[in-house]
Amino acid sequence: MQDKKILPRKVTGFWELEPEQELVFENIIQKIKNVFLRHAFLPLDTPVMEYSEILLAKSGGEIDKQIYRFEKGSTDACLRYDFTVPLARYVAMKEGELTFPFKRFQIGKVYRGERPQKGRYREFYQCDADIIGNENLSLVADAECISLYEDIFNELNLDCQVEISNRKILYGVIESIGEANRFQEISTILDKYEKIGEEETLKLLFELNLDNKKCKILLDFIKIKGNFGEINKNLLKLSKNQTLVEGIEELKEVDQHLKNLSVNNYIFNMNIIRGHNYYTGCVFEVFLKDHHNMGAVGGGGRYDNLANYFSSKKLPGVGMSIGLSRLFDILQQTDLINKQNYQNNNVAIIPLGDTLPQCLSLSSKLRKDGISCEVLFNDKSFKSKLKDANKKGVQTVIIVGENELKALKYSVKNMSTGEQNLLTYEEIINLRR
Repeated sequence: MQDKKILPRKVTGFWELEPEQELVFENIIQKIKNVFLRHAFLPLDTPVMEYSEILLAKSGGEIDKQIYRFEKGSTDACLRYDFTVPLARYVAMKEGELTFPFKRFQIGKVYRGERPQKGRYREFYQCDADIIGNENLSLVADAECISLYEDIFNELNLDCQVEISNRKILYGVIESIGEANRFQEISTILDKYEKIGEEETLKLLFELNLDNKKCKILLDFIKIKGNFGEINKNLLKLSKNQTLVEGIEELKEVDQHLKNLSVNNYIFNMNIIRGHNYYTGCVFEVFLKDHHNMGAVGGGGRYDNLANYFSSKKLPGVGMSIGLSRLFDILQQTDLINKQNYQNNNVAIIPLGDTLPQCLSLSSKLRKDGISCEVLFNDKSFKSKLKDANKKGVQTVIIVGENELKALKYSVKNMSTGEQNLLTYEEIINLRR
């Protein structure tokens, strides 16, 4: 009796790309890596799983609810939800061996148990770049991490805009209204403003028993945006709180460094809050120009105290990240990427008659000369093989028959134009260069 078949299905919210999509995605990753390397960031790959006491050291808020946590024997571990905490753990372990400022990048999968929806996954690709200092870290590091966005999106032929704020300014405003002890609760509500709107934000603030005056100050604050001159003037109208003024001064310095780095695509926006508890200074998010309504595709900020949980030494850091899975989804939805530009099989070799050995030898030779190719060795008709080559997006077909072997030349067909010529091996190489 035949065993009952299992229905093939995929776990909801976990990412899976078709081969032709993967080619495009890998191309994007390579371009991003090239930018990181040009900025002298080093590659790092931390484990996908960390001890729970490490990963939960300073998360809090919504993130705690989304973490995948497991127990195996005496081991209590979590899947990483980002790369920042694993980086802090790594630097604390290796601090005696590293040269500071330590600059690293990491690209890989992270996991969050949130409700899957369009553009939001439980498993997704993240790419991060961070700069870690020893005892102190110049605000030049903040500016350099922000500048990466412009370079990366230029490399991808995309326009972006970075929106920048500072958590000290947010804390200063909340402290100035006498609610410093409820900073986390208030900042969590304000962080949702873009998604839920003003009416729902007010409702949530009222539930914290904040009066109309306090609510108005908070709402006026998160609506402040523009260049530094514009936000500076409006922020100082709200309060002269010392922490707030310190945050403004930091933004002023970052603004100057960005100008020196020739970065153009940024504004200051007090509605940028970031949900993670560990941010202590500048925070920022990046959006695709003309597609702001689709949400941020990355973000980051300054974290001065994260490594304190793992080391007695102060190891301040700042980092940027891009949600690659989210970015890729948006690029596909908006047709901002032409998949035809990323075909892998440039050449297909079709044997006619008993020429398979010679076709295999030809494929080996072509690959050594840097040309991507494959032999269509399956038992199909010549016409069917041409159709298969066309489906794969092959640009050039090389036909090898007895006549070609005698002439020491190959029939080469351009699949776009239909033109076919008899060429030597050297001519084929020159054609593909």
